Amino acid sequence: MTPMEAYLHLQQIVEQVNAVTAENFASQMFETMNLKEDEPNEDTDAELAEAEDDSNVYFSPEQENLIFASAIDGWGFSIGQFSEIIAKKIGCKADVLKKFLWGDYFFNAKTKRVMKGAQAKDKKPMFVQFILDNIWAVYDAVMIRKDKEMCEKIVNSLGLKIAPRDVRHADTRNYLQAILSQWLPLAPAAMSLIVNKLPSPVEISAEKVEKFMCNQAVRFDSLPPMTRSLREAFLACSNSDEQPVIAFVSKMFAVERDMLPQNKRRPLTLEEIQQRREETKHRAAEEAKGDSASGEANAAQREADGRKMPSEAAADQEDAASKRPEETFLAFARVFSGTLRPGQTLFVLAPKYNPSRVPNLDSIEATRWEEGVELPAHAHKVTISHIYLMMGRELEALDAVPAGSVAAIGGLQSVILKSATISSSLACPAFTELHQEAAPIVHVAVQPKNPADHQRLVEGLKMLNQADPCVEIRIQPNGDHVVCATGEVHLERCIEDLNKRFGKVEVNVSAPIIPFRETIVTPPKTDMVNEQITDDNQLLTTRRQNETAGGDAKGFIEMLTANKQCRLKIRAIPMPTRVTQMLVENEDLLGTLALWNQTRSKEDSFAISAAVKTRLLEFRETLAVVWNEHAALLGSVDSVWAFGPKRSGPNVLLNRVADYARPSLWEGLSSETEHRAALRELDNSVVSGFQMATLSGPLCEEPMMGVAFAIEEWADTNESWEEGTRDAYGPLSGQLMSAVKEGCRRAFQSRPQRLMAAMFKCQVRCTTEFLGKMYGVLSKRNGRVQKEEMKEGSNLFIVDAVLPVAESFGFAEEVRKKTSGFASPQLVFSHWEVVDLDPFWEPSTEEEYAQYGEKADFANHAKKYMNSVRKRKGLHVEEKLVQFAEKQRTLTKNK
Repeated sequence: MTPMEAYLHLQQIVEQVNAVTAENFASQMFETMNLKEDEPNEDTDAELAEAEDDSNVYFSPEQENLIFASAIDGWGFSIGQFSEIIAKKIGCKADVLKKFLWGDYFFNAKTKRVMKGAQAKDKKPMFVQFILDNIWAVYDAVMIRKDKEMCEKIVNSLGLKIAPRDVRHADTRNYLQAILSQWLPLAPAAMSLIVNKLPSPVEISAEKVEKFMCNQAVRFDSLPPMTRSLREAFLACSNSDEQPVIAFVSKMFAVERDMLPQNKRRPLTLEEIQQRREETKHRAAEEAKGDSASGEANAAQREADGRKMPSEAAADQEDAASKRPEETFLAFARVFSGTLRPGQTLFVLAPKYNPSRVPNLDSIEATRWEEGVELPAHAHKVTISHIYLMMGRELEALDAVPAGSVAAIGGLQSVILKSATISSSLACPAFTELHQEAAPIVHVAVQPKNPADHQRLVEGLKMLNQADPCVEIRIQPNGDHVVCATGEVHLERCIEDLNKRFGKVEVNVSAPIIPFRETIVTPPKTDMVNEQITDDNQLLTTRRQNETAGGDAKGFIEMLTANKQCRLKIRAIPMPTRVTQMLVENEDLLGTLALWNQTRSKEDSFAISAAVKTRLLEFRETLAVVWNEHAALLGSVDSVWAFGPKRSGPNVLLNRVADYARPSLWEGLSSETEHRAALRELDNSVVSGFQMATLSGPLCEEPMMGVAFAIEEWADTNESWEEGTRDAYGPLSGQLMSAVKEGCRRAFQSRPQRLMAAMFKCQVRCTTEFLGKMYGVLSKRNGRVQKEEMKEGSNLFIVDAVLPVAESFGFAEEVRKKTSGFASPQLVFSHWEVVDLDPFWEPSTEEEYAQYGEKADFANHAKKYMNSVRKRKGLHVEEKLVQFAEKQRTLTKNK
């Protein structure tokens, strides 16, 4: 590659990165505009044009916000470094010159002027002429021609001092690295870029501080006065000892104990070397005396060592193995206020710590350092043992870390799981937890190959959970330990770390556990062969579903409690896809609403901010607009009883009981709404039954999604029962809970049932030559192409597709094999999608009988997914192992 080709390649890379940056900046700007108050404004275009200046957003060499570097040879530079060198040669100012070193400019040696239009006039750009040509000359002299005289001239002209051993080294790359690392050192170039371009910690805004100190469920004004006063410490970012110490631990990471500075072997001093020499001489003199008694004793000891039993030798080996380097955890922390020092006694505040709920905070804060003081929940007192500076893979011990710095803290692995807040004041709130973009969607169960290693496996899983912020470790009701990862590659890395690093135990890994969701849809209008279903067939299908679930023709399910005292009538309604997506995206907001409704009548209730109330009201209005577009959900927004599962899921319980004016879930969000009536007795039992039903559906005990259950009737039968009958069936609350759960499941079964599969968003870059093979792999795994576009100036296609998570295992490897390595997919969890195929489908029309026959032998992947989950959970599976148990006979045998 010539210097000119390298320049064009670098130019394309910078343009591509800036194109992605521009797209992200534009989307962020529009989101910011949409968050503003919805007021009529005719100057929207003018506001967009006058938005924040984006000139500092893009990467540009003349702005010195990027450097050109070679990691393999250890050199790097910015435009500003070369502008100072070149300015002395051509006699101009460095600040003016650096504006023209990158771009379509060339230097006219005759007129000694910088001129535009290097490409049109077939001239070398200044970046090539003054920078790349010189670098290429060094590579040519050292690596290609190996001209020693030219190398000496280059070294002398640059004023470098190269060690003789580097000059005589057999590998010329070592000589090259010695020259370039002195001429264009990478470390100063990177450090100057960091110092000059990254924002200073002192420039933090008050809005960002308030966002750190309170989550969306708590407003800043509701915090205690002592807590609000800490905002000034954040803004000051002072390292004074008078300021409170505040630091945030974003994650825990594992290192070997031998990597810690206190465990490394330090070089011996001259005194220690002299002492060891004297000890060696003294020991040699004693051995030379030839003491027969000591010789016989040594011989006897050697003979005894040689007659060790095999069990003793194995024990020695285990002891040696136990002394191998172990893992320890360090906390990755940033200091926002004060100075962090080893030996300090501070408080570790867990993410659930809330100073607003601490009674007598003033008195506890005044006596927090005294012995025997009981600390609030989720707060721990610790002593900082060691603080380290992270230098790549190396760690250097520090005596102090001032505000605005990042450091690693030792000795906190027993009190911090993933993230926490460290402070010298109990009035400091816990920082909001970091949001992980990638959701852990792939699950596997692990167990040790040797049952005796079970405890080591448990300890290894604890360390893996602490070391990886994206992994989740769960324990199933049957006792299985489940590792939840974000994808196939992440899962492989977790298992490898468990085997070789944390647990150091061989494990058996189960088949991937893929989560699904269960939902219902509106009755289809066409059959499997895309023929319209007649009214008779549609009525027959509906009747068969209702007979299976025990409901009437309209889908109403009537349920009675075990003692016949309460009667319920329940109906299941499929919700629009847009509503389901809104509920999934606002799950945290709904959780805040449910928690607020549960605690606002109690003394320890917490206040939500005005911004959260506004978001909830806007969400309610949007929900009302979408629901009013569907007849089955018209005017139902004020009759929302609960969301589920876990009171914040994508399912809704509606109150349509005529004589029960239950308070709306949205009451209290605005001053205009007030409670209309008190809650009915056993109201919570109905909600609990709904939560249990939506947590495990009837298809394969997976959570439901996108289903609305309407309670149409809730009445007392007023039937008399004998003494003791009620005790025989248990409390009425439990009976009602079971009746609601079973009624919701039957109402669900009375509708067309579907599975929802987790989907990966897949992006593949592939050349036109292998595009067909890549499409073949996608279609084989039930993938679907959403968009494809050709990259300008090349034969490269960028394909965006969606792929079921259940079909993604081995997908990347198969794509690479089929395309000979010219295509490599990137998979990220995207959404949940309905598998548009009935898992219980049977032919019901003449066209379907003609196409598929009576047995309907075809690949029903929805049924395959359902049966795989049911088998894993130990549920009944309807499948025929042998259909025709007849011995096959051939004509040859009968002859």
